[in-house]
Amino acid sequence: MALLEFFLGLAIGLGIWFWQYTQFQKRLQQVLRRLPAEATEISLPSINLLQRAIVKQKEYSAQLQAKIDLCEYLLEVAPVGYLQVDEENQLLCCNPQAQQLLNIQRWKIGQTRLLLELVRSYELDHLIEQTRDRQQPQAIEWVFHPTFTNAVSLGEAQSRTLQAYSYPLPQGKVGVFIENRQPLVELAQTRDRTLSDLAHELKTPLTSIRLIAETLEQQLEPPLQRWAERILPEIDRLIKLVQEWLELNQLETNSKLNRQSVELRSLISTVWETLEPLAQNKKIQLSYSGLEAVWLQADESRLYRLFLNLLDNSIKYSLPESTIDVKLSLIAANQVQIDIIDSGSGFPNIDLPYVFDRLYRGDPARTRQPPTHPSCSVSAGCGLGLAIARQIVLAHGGTIKAMNYPQTGGAWLQVLLPEVLANSQN
Repeated sequence: MALLEFFLGLAIGLGIWFWQYTQFQKRLQQVLRRLPAEATEISLPSINLLQRAIVKQKEYSAQLQAKIDLCEYLLEVAPVGYLQVDEENQLLCCNPQAQQLLNIQRWKIGQTRLLLELVRSYELDHLIEQTRDRQQPQAIEWVFHPTFTNAVSLGEAQSRTLQAYSYPLPQGKVGVFIENRQPLVELAQTRDRTLSDLAHELKTPLTSIRLIAETLEQQLEPPLQRWAERILPEIDRLIKLVQEWLELNQLETNSKLNRQSVELRSLISTVWETLEPLAQNKKIQLSYSGLEAVWLQADESRLYRLFLNLLDNSIKYSLPESTIDVKLSLIAANQVQIDIIDSGSGFPNIDLPYVFDRLYRGDPARTRQPPTHPSCSVSAGCGLGLAIARQIVLAHGGTIKAMNYPQTGGAWLQVLLPEVLANSQN
């Protein structure tokens, strides 16, 4: 009887062991099926395959950790700032360069602080929200004004120009790279001051040289007289360059306007009458559409110069026997949009961000063409016409943008001006 009980217990124990073994093998096979194919392609017992897979996984984890450590090191020593916020705009990480550029003094890794508490910058906060909403990379350049609570010294409290590039990340997070543009801004300011001083110094000598050339032209006889005639247009071009540079410098340093009620369509018509001799040489016509009349609170002489430069630029680069389209439209209760579209070759896409820079020169197809007579062209190809136009628009609180018109490929200049007093729809 005792022997029977022994064998019965042994059978039950072996049955339980076999059941547990089969369950273990099933779970082991399920785990192995989830592993990469290369980890199970060798014919080995299941337990050996699992050990091999664990070793492989540890090696892979070590490689990933090494890559993470390398990325963290690169962000730590990068010459540009980087910060990352979560879905609630709480600062998650920030490298030393970003802390220096944004004067972040009261934050440590692991702290939960809103970015707006650490950096009082509406532009940066708006950039992050815009990136999260649109789920697309964004960019902005702005002047950052550190608060005295953030800055430990007066030098750190000085404003600086920054440029930020933001990228959407999973789970509502946003990463932002920040670049210090202040050295470039200061370099450009130094260059402009130097050239302005040079323009002041050249103004009087150039006028004297022109008077001498005019005197020689009257007194010399052919063929020497021909050389004096050839030098006069070049002197005029240099004088115009100096005058426009001084005018641009005055617009930047003193943007005070003599505002009055200005009817925009009549002003554009007056400008076109001034440029009509130049347009007739190429048989170019003006096509106007949009508002019949619109009145602005603006400086009439400045707006006259604005449209003189824009239309002159369009005439120079339009094809012969073509049309320049001017469209006026109201996009808000007090804002008017002016579109000027020519039929030329357009702006090279790579040069679009720079067409309003001083002395801009892009594609050779859009370089200066010497006019028949020096008085025919307003800007005479000095490269300052669009720069002056932008400064006039900015002084009025508006914006100007350069594009290429999709239908024709010609240059498309779009101006937005505020302070509309009244209008009548066509």
